[in-house]
Amino acid sequence: MAPDFDAAALAVMALMGVVMLLCASKLVWLQVVDANSLRSAAAARRQNVVVVQAKRGTIYDRNGNVLAMSQDCKTIYCNPREVNDPNGAAAIMADVLGGDASSYVDSLTGNSTFSYIRRQVNTNDAASIKDRLKERGVKGVYYLDDTKRVYPYGNVGGQVLGIVGTDGDGLSGLELYYNDILKGTNGEVIFETGSGGTPIAGASTTTTEAQNGTDIVISLDIGIQEVAEKTIRQGVDDYDADSGSVMVSDPATGEILAACSTPLFDITDTSVIEEGALNLKPVSSSFEPGSIFKILTEAIGLESGSVRDDDVFSVPASVEVGDDTVRDDDSRDYTMDMDLREILRRSSNVGIATVAQTRIGADAFAQGVSGFQIGQKTGIDYPGEVDGLVKSRVEYDGASLGSMSFGQSLAIPLVQMVQAIGSIANDGSLITPHFLVSKGGQRVDWPSKGASVSKETCDRVTDYMRTVVEEGTARRAQVAGYDIAGKTGTGEQAGESGSYVAYSYVSSLIGFAPADDPEVLVYVGLNGTPYLATSSAAPLFSTIMGEALSDMGVQPSS
Repeated sequence: MAPDFDAAALAVMALMGVVMLLCASKLVWLQVVDANSLRSAAAARRQNVVVVQAKRGTIYDRNGNVLAMSQDCKTIYCNPREVNDPNGAAAIMADVLGGDASSYVDSLTGNSTFSYIRRQVNTNDAASIKDRLKERGVKGVYYLDDTKRVYPYGNVGGQVLGIVGTDGDGLSGLELYYNDILKGTNGEVIFETGSGGTPIAGASTTTTEAQNGTDIVISLDIGIQEVAEKTIRQGVDDYDADSGSVMVSDPATGEILAACSTPLFDITDTSVIEEGALNLKPVSSSFEPGSIFKILTEAIGLESGSVRDDDVFSVPASVEVGDDTVRDDDSRDYTMDMDLREILRRSSNVGIATVAQTRIGADAFAQGVSGFQIGQKTGIDYPGEVDGLVKSRVEYDGASLGSMSFGQSLAIPLVQMVQAIGSIANDGSLITPHFLVSKGGQRVDWPSKGASVSKETCDRVTDYMRTVVEEGTARRAQVAGYDIAGKTGTGEQAGESGSYVAYSYVSSLIGFAPADDPEVLVYVGLNGTPYLATSSAAPLFSTIMGEALSDMGVQPSS
């Protein structure tokens, strides 16, 4: 029996030796080979990371007024495992910050080691909470430096400026478009905690400082902006419109002095925002421009050489445009002699369609439309620009030339008309409408994109536009003491069926002053109004243009 016992004992001893060898090998692996990764995993379980928000750059208007700035505040957070009196803490939070105490309890309880209680708390409220929690002996609540966006002029300019989320990123407007410039780089604080999440006394803390954002200056004049918003809001009510839009610019530079569209929103309370309120309709929505497009048609005719300033046209009572018969608003039944000035003064659809179809022709017209960059994005520095719907020459049908000549059969964002008419005011030079003037103290250059038409053509068309304001459809757009060049537009609106809706117009007026040396251009549009432009957009234009000329220090015309 002894040999069998010795064999069994040897087998057991061998097995034990193998097990001991495996254990020793694992121990060596853990202590030597895998020590670094284990230490890293353990450290990660002990670490908490808190983001330190960078201070966002300030936005100034053209006169140095602060439009948007970041104000110091506090973020309040807690370690729920440390909080020894959650109900007492919740009662204090509710008393200072508002709301029901029960709404704070969830953040103050639970098994996590980090929970936000409230972000962007003003410093006085945070100090009050800290003092009262200390008096009550509440532990586990902490405070972190933070910033929040404030607007010294309240709602004025909010649509242009846009809003910023609690994470510090821009969500709309220029805050979104220039987010990378404004936001800076966030920092962070990394600290070690014990098994319960409590910060370890004397443990290392790693802090990466935040890099603040860059300040920018934009072209808005806050005084003109305020009048534009007030005027268009009132105009929408007075003229039963669905919405309204305004854009004011310096045609020589392309700088936008004011811009807005209804509905507007309260930038200081973004809990409720109407649909579309965050966008500028002159940039993000397309409309038929209507009769303001006649300015471009006449400029194209003159520039192409197909018509001359002294040409007189025999304008019939009606004209065939494709399958449609077009008549003028006066419903006359006789032929009239009209030159280009008279066609524009009377805003004659029959006259301009006759000129386009019999003299300009589709090829020259399409080339001219492209020269004004109609149907192309302007490159405005604002989110959501659309290019519109404009037929190319190969897409023209029998009605395209005639109907487009008076601003139908195309739909464009009206910023394209601001750029195009701005070039008429600027000797033909096309400049991108824009907001940014400088960043970080360095001026930003917006060069000309080329010429739409010659200076001679611009001078002739400007003279026609002066007649429209002096004695034509835009008489109510006049501003006492100033020589203004302008044009009304009353575009029809298509309904869901595709046909035009009766008594629902896009009534607009675009013009500039002083006519001989333009410094201010104004576009005003009412969408879905039963009123023609001469009685609706024109008086609104007069109010805004008058304020802009005064605010910009433009001297009355001699």
